Amino acid sequence: MADRTSVAIPVRNGAADLPAVLDAIRAQRVEGEVDVVVVDSGSTDSSVALCEDAGATVERIAPEAFSHGGTRNRLMELARGDRVAFLTQDAVPAHDGWLAALLDGFAGDDVGLVCGPYLPRPDASPMVKRELEEWFATIPPVVRGPLGGGARPGPETFFSSANGAVSRAAWQRVPFREVPYAEDQRLAVDMLNAGFAKAYVPHAGVVHSHDYLPLERFRRWFDEFRALREVYGYRAPLAPRPVLGTIRREVARDRAAAGDAVVWESLCYHTLRALGAGLGTRADRLPAAVRRLCSLERRPTYEPSHP
Repeated sequence: MADRTSVAIPVRNGAADLPAVLDAIRAQRVEGEVDVVVVDSGSTDSSVALCEDAGATVERIAPEAFSHGGTRNRLMELARGDRVAFLTQDAVPAHDGWLAALLDGFAGDDVGLVCGPYLPRPDASPMVKRELEEWFATIPPVVRGPLGGGARPGPETFFSSANGAVSRAAWQRVPFREVPYAEDQRLAVDMLNAGFAKAYVPHAGVVHSHDYLPLERFRRWFDEFRALREVYGYRAPLAPRPVLGTIRREVARDRAAAGDAVVWESLCYHTLRALGAGLGTRADRLPAAVRRLCSLERRPTYEPSHP
């Protein structure tokens, strides 16, 4: 285990959730020193004061200077640890052994990345709960690169900067790319192709889930699936037959897990997901104004980074 570990958090207007996150970091039982570093991109609430009062090193940047990849590279530069654990401002470590569990994932000398699961919030919808439980159950404990025949979105290439740790030595060779979204997925592909390994630790969970209003939900999926297109070149089905078949199967699984009362909500959920996936993975064909309209982040660009 490294003598010093850092916890890194990009922040903007996170005062509602930061106290729980900072308290959970402070409660961690781990060997060696731990420092907390924050890059705040223009908060107008009490986020900066909360982080400084908790002893974090805080650097402020203008909102327009933020990027998912570039800002995390800056957090790596500010951090002093040989291992840097990344959280988001609303991802709360689930127990006081979270950080130690993540660090235990660096058991092999070739491990560059370690991640843990998201746990649903108590008020999460049945669809979100089932999705998180089933998805994280599929991730293998260790994946070693290179990827060979090409990268595909899936459990083998999954990594999350909302709950993941990066080896400084590996990052110095393979930094985050300066990409507007899905910087963690891109980093995983790059590190695996560089010959590093990626580990998954199921006991290193954070409470982190989102239930959006319908329009926000569609826009979030548009962003996520546009990113899969940008990173992997992935294109989701859009033809009626496969899309309707997927929706029917997912609704049936939600009904089996949560009962008849969830059917209508599940139908809306998976229909919006299919629409967001179909349009997001075809963002290259859409005008910039339409991409902006469909995006939760209001991002008008399409910036492929796949080979």
